[in-house]
Amino acid sequence: MVHLNVDLIAKSSNHFKSKRDYFTQYLKKLTHLNFSNRNIDDIDDLSMCRNLTVLYLYDNQITHIRNLSFASNLTHLYIQNNNITHIQNLSSLQKLSKLFLGGNSITVVEGLEQLKELKELHIECQRLPAGEKLLFDPRTVLGLSESLCVLNIKKNNIDEIQDLAVLSKLTHLFAADNHLQNMQELEMVFSQWPQLHRMDLRGNPVCHKPKYRDQIITVCKKLDLDGKEINELSRQFLINWKASKEAKKKEKDEKIMTGQMTYPFSADFNLGPQHPFAYNYADFLGKRKPLEYVRPSMKIRSDPVQTDRKGVRIQKTAVIAGLASEENPKIQSRSLLGVTL
Repeated sequence: MVHLNVDLIAKSSNHFKSKRDYFTQYLKKLTHLNFSNRNIDDIDDLSMCRNLTVLYLYDNQITHIRNLSFASNLTHLYIQNNNITHIQNLSSLQKLSKLFLGGNSITVVEGLEQLKELKELHIECQRLPAGEKLLFDPRTVLGLSESLCVLNIKKNNIDEIQDLAVLSKLTHLFAADNHLQNMQELEMVFSQWPQLHRMDLRGNPVCHKPKYRDQIITVCKKLDLDGKEINELSRQFLINWKASKEAKKKEKDEKIMTGQMTYPFSADFNLGPQHPFAYNYADFLGKRKPLEYVRPSMKIRSDPVQTDRKGVRIQKTAVIAGLASEENPKIQSRSLLGVTL
């Protein structure tokens, strides 16, 4: 077992083997301390290092965060890739601005509501039990709502981020390799982050949905998405496209509500071809131009109909033929050829 304490600090520097008298003064002036990858499993009393601002403890075997209450000036804490299961004993670090906790076994983001200066929280790739996801304590999220700018939560089985909508100062979100799939929820949350300009959602099911990038870009007014920069021309085009689409939908809905819009299919299908509302319905489907309606022509007789004694209609050719035999032989010759006058 290796404990981080003043003796370990002294042993790590050959400079103090012959000058032990200056060691106390050295600890008081110490601002950066790097004990990464030293198999450290616990943190002992370091209260003499009151001016410590940066502490590197990543790649060790630490199971609990403790004995750091002395470090009121600490701004950066690197404690990723350890065996930590709970976030605790950090409330006294009032100046902490960057906290790195990735690669541990944390299941709940909690105990950070007092850190009003925290701007970056990196809690990616937690070793979670099978079937579980990383959770967020609402008190911690609310406590960080006015300060947190960078949030790294990738690869934590997260399937929703609605509870994070209050993080109004967020500028960077790294949430790749999770289970996010609800586009409407993402649009709602992203609309609450006006300062967001870099986001990574690669590896989530939502990335496979139609027009995924277009919808995200139109919600976030300035954004680099999934490692790809979006130029202003493309962004403005998509924003205008969405605005036009919404305006047309609104206009259509208003017409339907006021009864101003009718559809061809609502007409009476029993209308005859002579009716002025007869349609070629293929035009409604965009297949061809509508047929022009032409009223059928009718010929009206002006001379009376001649019948015999039995009421049978006498063909005009016969009548003409009878007259031809007596008066005009030329007419007879035409009627015999089958010409009807």
